[in-house]
Amino acid sequence: MPEMLFDLPEIPAIPMTDGSGLYPIGRIFCVGRNYAAHAAEMGNEVDREAPFYFTKSPANAVRSGASLPYPPGTQDYHHEMELYMAIGTPVFQANADQAAQAIHGFGAALDMTRRDLQGVAKEKRRPWDLGKDVEGSAVFGDLTPAAAFGFVGPQRILLSVNGNTRQDAYLADMIHTVTDVVSDLSQYYHLRPGDLILTGTPAGVGPVKPGDKVSGEIEGLSAVVLTLSDPA
Repeated sequence: MPEMLFDLPEIPAIPMTDGSGLYPIGRIFCVGRNYAAHAAEMGNEVDREAPFYFTKSPANAVRSGASLPYPPGTQDYHHEMELYMAIGTPVFQANADQAAQAIHGFGAALDMTRRDLQGVAKEKRRPWDLGKDVEGSAVFGDLTPAAAFGFVGPQRILLSVNGNTRQDAYLADMIHTVTDVVSDLSQYYHLRPGDLILTGTPAGVGPVKPGDKVSGEIEGLSAVVLTLSDPA
């Protein structure tokens, strides 16, 4: 069998908080406009009928605690604090009960965004890839088993930059619940272990700059932290 011409960088795996092992990252799905206040601050209306999605490349994922250079091609890099969920069993065309059973765990994540490039894409009705699928733009905190986290809703979700709070809401503010999202997404994909789903961000998104420390928290979950350095 022919040898590989080169080795690809290893995609990080996420530690489970109960010590049961590492969760390997397969695919990354993201829900857009899942908090009404965030949609409003961006000048958008929400679709309450069904979620909509974009994706990020697993190769662009990093674990909490990373220190990364400010990305190229942007003057307006934004933080977005999110709950993410990890699929634990294969599921396709699931109802709500099947969707709930398929969720292996929950964690805190950052969806970093080149907002200026996303804005250009929106104006020209183009895909969001240059704005969203950025190197190091999917930052994942450790993964807590779903049973240990419990019912999703009353937990507070916060983000601070250099200790100053910018985002502060509750998971109950999500328009589409976690089971709604898994059920809907499973109508279009055969979801499987390794799939991560970011569930949207509350209001308060904003720019960061080199030297900033971004810290996100969700009650009951491990924190997620990213430090930005000067451009490479």
